Amino acid sequence: MAMNLLPWLWPLAFFLVGSIPTGYLMARSRGLDIRAHGSGNIGATNVGRVLGRNWGLAAFGFDFLKGFLPLFLLRHYLFPDDSRWTTSLLLVLCGMAAILGHNFTPWLGFKGGKGVATTGGVLAALLPWAFLVVLAIWAILTLLTRTVSIGSIAAAIALPLAALWFSFGQWIYFALALAAGGLVVWRHRANIERLRAGTEPKLGAKRA
Repeated sequence: MAMNLLPWLWPLAFFLVGSIPTGYLMARSRGLDIRAHGSGNIGATNVGRVLGRNWGLAAFGFDFLKGFLPLFLLRHYLFPDDSRWTTSLLLVLCGMAAILGHNFTPWLGFKGGKGVATTGGVLAALLPWAFLVVLAIWAILTLLTRTVSIGSIAAAIALPLAALWFSFGQWIYFALALAAGGLVVWRHRANIERLRAGTEPKLGAKRA
């Protein structure tokens, strides 16, 4: 019985990996508390504004890997047969746990990032074709508008549709896409208000 329950402890491990506050630790290495600068968010966009583009890209990369690498290894080496719905459910729970860990890290009072990079990593591990579609949407709209939040929100809205198209009939993966995309939009509530007010910073802009 204990052996049967053991795999279901994996989501806890994924939550802890996801909860590593990459942006906060990077800023701390430079003697800054990222929460007291820019938008106050610990995510890659704010890290880039405060510390510079290279630091922002590094934060994005590490946050992406938090979602991608553990889940990729788990899927391909421990649970390669995801045809069973219980296996798919376990993988989805692990992916969602990593996203929640990033968004609500217990090490910083359950205040984390907005989950875009970590969600991307989870998608790349479980739904690579859907990931490529939303990545293209994010990149195109971000470059056209020079506003990261517009690209992120649009990609999050498109995510469930892309997942439905590329994994039709795999409703567990569609549920993941719906939940993860909805969470990204919800975490961008303040950005949406700034977009309405015309005060959302453009790409490359620095904030005090």
